[in-house]
Amino acid sequence: MTIRVLLADDQALLRATFRILIDSVADMTVVAEAADGQEAVDLTSTHRPDVVIMDIRMPDVDGVTATAAICARPELSGTHILVLTTFENDENVAKALRAGASGFLGKGVSPDVLLSSIRTVAAGDSLLSPVATRALISRFLATPDTDGFLSLPDILKTLTDREREVMALAAHGRSNAEIADQLVLSPLTVRSHIHRAMNKLHARDRAQLVVIAYQSGLVKTHPQPDS
Repeated sequence: MTIRVLLADDQALLRATFRILIDSVADMTVVAEAADGQEAVDLTSTHRPDVVIMDIRMPDVDGVTATAAICARPELSGTHILVLTTFENDENVAKALRAGASGFLGKGVSPDVLLSSIRTVAAGDSLLSPVATRALISRFLATPDTDGFLSLPDILKTLTDREREVMALAAHGRSNAEIADQLVLSPLTVRSHIHRAMNKLHARDRAQLVVIAYQSGLVKTHPQPDS
């Protein structure tokens, strides 16, 4: 299956570079390009891409607002957002994750990392750099969002004990195979628990489970010192 990608960045040169790279591999194609957030939302609605590579900082409508708009539309539930940022510890990245982004990358990543990241996100898995994510969680994600359902501990009551256990391990960055080894389960059983938790919590993907795990208090973190 060919992964259909939409590029959203206000820098035409960067979009052109990404297009050449993505179109050079057999399993991906760029279906559209957007120069600002509103255009990204409109073109996503038209083309229904599998992955949107979304720049955080764009004129007029920014990437966070565009991510929230796309993720709020049920008909676009099959589209995953991969945020590109110059500042990985930016609060805007945390906001994008809260809004439904599946992960984020720094703009300085290598071509191979970008391509593998697109494949990861297209498959429905999260892409969360452990070091950068830990800093983000410490500074922003662990702070309850009183405007949204993610801050409500009661939402976890819909999960079984095993689902909460698997969700907590996923939030610590464990893969399905690692969780399976630790809990003496099959990877398929772990995957089933993850998907049931996602369905119960109305999470778009694994990244949303991580956000919910921290904001609900299921997983605790300690503040990281500023660098």
